[in-house]
Amino acid sequence: MDGAEIATVVRPVAAGTRAAWSAPELAADPSWVFALSEGAAGEMARAVRRAHRPGQPLTDYRREDFDFSAALPVLDAAFAETRNGRGIALVQGLPREALSEPEFELLTWAIGLHAGVPRPQGKATHYLSAVRDVGTVYRSGTGRGYSSNAELDFHTDGADVVALTCFNTAKAGGMSMVSSSVTAHNIMASERPDLAALLHGTFHFSRQAEQAPDEAPFYPHPIYAALEGRLHSRWNRNRIISAQKLPGVPPLSAAQHATIDLLDEILRRPSVMYAMHLAPGDMQLLNSHVTLHSRTEFEDHDDPAAKRLLFRLWLTPPDARALPEAWLPGYRSVAARTVRGGIRGQAYDSVRRAFERRQAAALAMLLEPEANQA
Repeated sequence: MDGAEIATVVRPVAAGTRAAWSAPELAADPSWVFALSEGAAGEMARAVRRAHRPGQPLTDYRREDFDFSAALPVLDAAFAETRNGRGIALVQGLPREALSEPEFELLTWAIGLHAGVPRPQGKATHYLSAVRDVGTVYRSGTGRGYSSNAELDFHTDGADVVALTCFNTAKAGGMSMVSSSVTAHNIMASERPDLAALLHGTFHFSRQAEQAPDEAPFYPHPIYAALEGRLHSRWNRNRIISAQKLPGVPPLSAAQHATIDLLDEILRRPSVMYAMHLAPGDMQLLNSHVTLHSRTEFEDHDDPAAKRLLFRLWLTPPDARALPEAWLPGYRSVAARTVRGGIRGQAYDSVRRAFERRQAAALAMLLEPEANQA
């Protein structure tokens, strides 16, 4: 039987964990929101201005170039909540007003150097994306949501953790929406266990023409899989529908169509979906394995300097857990504490590989304090 037509009944998984939250619970418990003090924000701004070298490649910067001593307890707590708690965190108070656009971009990068190994995000193998409308057609075979102003499907980004920092907001719209993928799965398992079972079967995802030379233009992947009692998700309707146009991809069955339609409907229920506007100086953190996110369409300002702008960073944390074996086509590695995920594209070269190895080694030292005594 095709993996997409699994007939077994799927029961709720990890329902008692903090990752299985509802929108009202998130609104009532602000423990996932972290605020930087003015002193810590000022220290970050000074550190970035000291380190900033216009034109210097991001991969030439090192963690030790940025002294964030006062801010690190807050940042570490936010990333810990993202990895091990609800899967979502919001950091408020980054020094937006004290920094220029290039400096704020470098601030985002510097935070990433303290928290994980950055992962490439597209054909150009870039590690940091400017999230702004440049006229991209989202619903196309090569469309990417971060470069359009379109409303996005609920989806998962291609790395363990997603960091999104806000520099400018839109004139109207652009609201961020987040749902617990664990909660959505368990609602479907309760309401339609037959369709929930299909979520664990085979779907095919398009790489949106951004595959590396050794990769096919699509890959098989379940939407959900469990490992050691933890439920993992990977969902992007736009990429599944785009894959249907590629040679060699089997057509979705009627039951599969019904499954993804119901999943999207559940994700947008008011009891499941938490909506927020990111303000300048906010940083949203998401765990890709237990949350799904979206964004409303937005209208931008006429003034180019005021247009909506956020910076997106994909990260592998140094203490990353093992992933289900089915995640291998999308992540290239499923072992714990490995550098994985991202879109390597055509420009993944020795310079980038050397940067990743150096960054991973630096973070490994932080996990092994005794190594510093050797």
